[in-house]
Amino acid sequence: MGTKTDILVIGAGSIGVNSAYFLAERGLKVTLLDKDDVCASTSWGNAGLLVPSHSLPLASPGVISQGLRWMFNAKSPFYVKARFSLSLWLWLWKFRAACTAKHQREGAVVLREISEKSMELYNSFDDLGDFEFHLERKGIIFLYATQDGYQHGIEDIGLLRDIGLEVVDMDRNQVAEKLGGVDTTAIGGTYFPGDAHLAPADFVKGLASKAKSVGVEIKTDTQVNSFQTKGRKIVAANTNHGMIYADQFVLAAGSWSPEIANTLGLSIPIQPAKGYSVSYPRPEKSLNMPVMLSEAKTAVTPMGNILRVGGTLELVGMDLSINQKRVESLVQAAKTFFPKIEFDSLPIIKTWAGLRPTTPDGLPLVGRPKGFDNLVIAAGHSMMGISTGPGTGLLVAQEINEEKQFMPTEMFDPNRFN
Repeated sequence: MGTKTDILVIGAGSIGVNSAYFLAERGLKVTLLDKDDVCASTSWGNAGLLVPSHSLPLASPGVISQGLRWMFNAKSPFYVKARFSLSLWLWLWKFRAACTAKHQREGAVVLREISEKSMELYNSFDDLGDFEFHLERKGIIFLYATQDGYQHGIEDIGLLRDIGLEVVDMDRNQVAEKLGGVDTTAIGGTYFPGDAHLAPADFVKGLASKAKSVGVEIKTDTQVNSFQTKGRKIVAANTNHGMIYADQFVLAAGSWSPEIANTLGLSIPIQPAKGYSVSYPRPEKSLNMPVMLSEAKTAVTPMGNILRVGGTLELVGMDLSINQKRVESLVQAAKTFFPKIEFDSLPIIKTWAGLRPTTPDGLPLVGRPKGFDNLVIAAGHSMMGISTGPGTGLLVAQEINEEKQFMPTEMFDPNRFN
């Protein structure tokens, strides 16, 4: 006994919810499940940035030399916990191989394309007015504390200019004016007018409700334990609430995707990269737009009536514990850049940790793995799951519905590491 659906989508974060919605929009019967709840993991506490400005993949020239200075410093923006893990060391080896100028440029082009398509789709959702997710298209400013930080930043920004992003250099006075008069210790900044931000949980939960209204069945607290297969096809998923039979399957479970894929004999190179955020009530005198504190790799985002500080990247395995020293370093960076915002007097709404699914080359896995004809993997978006969620969901729906996809997806091929 069990239930039957056309499409089973596993994972109810940004990628899974978008995939389910665009599939249902095409008239398909869709079941969306999650081991916890809708938007219970990484999609909840991130910085809410929609950022074509972040189109440079994590694997880029210079990251190795810079990362070596950070990797084993527990207070640095990028930290690797030393441990014996074959999958981690294989991931690091592939990461090293991907840190080339060629990969950086080619990856930037495709990340920009999927980010901009996602922005277009976000605007469409906002125009519908079905649910409020606090979309604001004000851009983002990268702030620099030092001249060295600025020089390092403009090297990367040169490539973003080359691929067509609009970029505006600002001195300290121009930054303060753009931020609505909020004082900052930054020596200057770089403004990306094409970026935007939103309240991520409001969007993912709102779109899930909209998906449900067009026929998506949502099953929470439902964990996939194994699959029933026949030849090159998956027949059903065995869950803690029984069997779910489907014609097509979508694996969009973020950092939990490798564990689920392993039950099918598939190996996908995703490492969970832990990040943190601290959410405060938005003070009366606050930022009017998001900023990136470049040297500290920290984002500060006003979203609705919340002010959120977030960042860091820790390769520590499937560990959701909160390292208070890491959190304090994030908040200290925000205090240093904005001494007039009294963070110490603001009550903390929530301190959060989430696991961002990260591939060795910094690009997502979107497509069909070898071995199964009716499975699509949509995972590995690292810190870009919100920024690229609608575009990814649309690619998944176009793949399953055998439509022409809106962009080339060769660089997202889930088989590229095999």
